[in-house]
Amino acid sequence: MDKGNKNRATGATLMNKDSSRSHSIFTILTEMCSRSEVDGKEHIRAGKLNLVDLAGSERQSKTHAEGERLREATRINLSLSALGNVISALVDGRSKHIPYRDSKLTRLLQDSLGGNTKTLMVAAISPAHDNYEETLSTLRYANRAKNIKNKPHINEDPRTS
Repeated sequence: MDKGNKNRATGATLMNKDSSRSHSIFTILTEMCSRSEVDGKEHIRAGKLNLVDLAGSERQSKTHAEGERLREATRINLSLSALGNVISALVDGRSKHIPYRDSKLTRLLQDSLGGNTKTLMVAAISPAHDNYEETLSTLRYANRAKNIKNKPHINEDPRTS
């Protein structure tokens, strides 16, 4: 985890001297083998834990980003927008199509978004008046995300059950 964090892209903006310029996903895969006392068969259960840190959305009008920083911010905002579209489609309930393929981020998090998981979202906000709009935007994002209905079930290898 430390190695991944060291490789994470950061850069200075007017809003944050150590601004994350990329999202970070740390995935832990687990497998548990057990033998049934009833039939003596081996059962394999699998689990996955995604720890996700999203790069923050920063408004260009506040950061005065130019060049590479502006391109990074644009990519960050596009992926966050795609994530917001997936969240909206899942919460809406009327959408037949969920746009998971609109970004790498939403493809990687597909299980965590309306899939076979239990999901917890932590929203980092600031009490500073200067960050009012960003805080409000983050709270709206989290408010929509809390309404996603996932369908978790035990992941058991069908060949062993």
